[in-house]
Amino acid sequence: MIQIGTRKSELALWQANQVKDHLKKIGYASKLVAIESLGDKNLVQPIYSMGIKGVFTKSLDIALINNKIDIAIHSLKDVPTILPKEIEISAYLKRDNPYDVIVYNPNFIDWDVSDTIGTGSLRRRAQWMRKFPKHKTENLRGNIQTRLNKLNKSKWGGAIFAKVGLERLDLLNENNYSVLEWMIPAPGQGIIGIASMKKNEKIAGIIKKLNCKETMLCAEIERNFLRTVQAGCSAPVGAYAYIKDKKIYFKTAIFSTEGKEAIFHEVEIHFDKAKGLGEKSAFQILKKGGSKLMEKIKSQMI
Repeated sequence: MIQIGTRKSELALWQANQVKDHLKKIGYASKLVAIESLGDKNLVQPIYSMGIKGVFTKSLDIALINNKIDIAIHSLKDVPTILPKEIEISAYLKRDNPYDVIVYNPNFIDWDVSDTIGTGSLRRRAQWMRKFPKHKTENLRGNIQTRLNKLNKSKWGGAIFAKVGLERLDLLNENNYSVLEWMIPAPGQGIIGIASMKKNEKIAGIIKKLNCKETMLCAEIERNFLRTVQAGCSAPVGAYAYIKDKKIYFKTAIFSTEGKEAIFHEVEIHFDKAKGLGEKSAFQILKKGGSKLMEKIKSQMI
């Protein structure tokens, strides 16, 4: 029986059960093993200020390496671009919606009355403040239901969430929201990644049967971009690749933490020429001034 490692949050368990169902369909029994992450234990401190890579994934990495679990299920946007040398992402499930949404406070009237939004993400904060520079932001941490409860009890105008998380827990239609298609998503947003040990070829072979090749291509472009600009998962960096009519469209941006500065790079390329797209786009954006901006961001995140 395959041991599936997962965080304890409702969303993480939903994602792990999706993998369990996929494995059952191809003839493999599995069992969930819930493990608490550092990011779940500390719900006050902003993620970017913790100074630790993989706050949501490290505990699962340790369980994998110690043979406590066979596979680990992740929201790919939380996974560092450099993994422990013993671990690989063996499969990427087909991507769901990559965009963010603003969920409005039930008492929201307009932004003149409530000009504050909640978010624990530097990327979301930077892009919102760039578009609405007179607004204010408040740190918002916790699982989805906890964050919704905090929003509902607050005087904020709204809070930003990943659309996919609300959809997976059937919470989207319970709330008044707007989709933020102008906001560039985090690399890997909307994708479930499945990690396993490289040496466990039998397990890796099984898991690779669940892989979506198009999603893998886009995910690796985004993650290669993020790694090349030397940004972590919590940095104010957006990267989103998608495939349409045999072309790959890739949008990227680096923002200052308050959104006042931003460097964008977009590319459209034929599917067959995708090799190295993430790295090439990173070099382009770094040449445009991204290197200096990344240095500034890193000094502010210490």
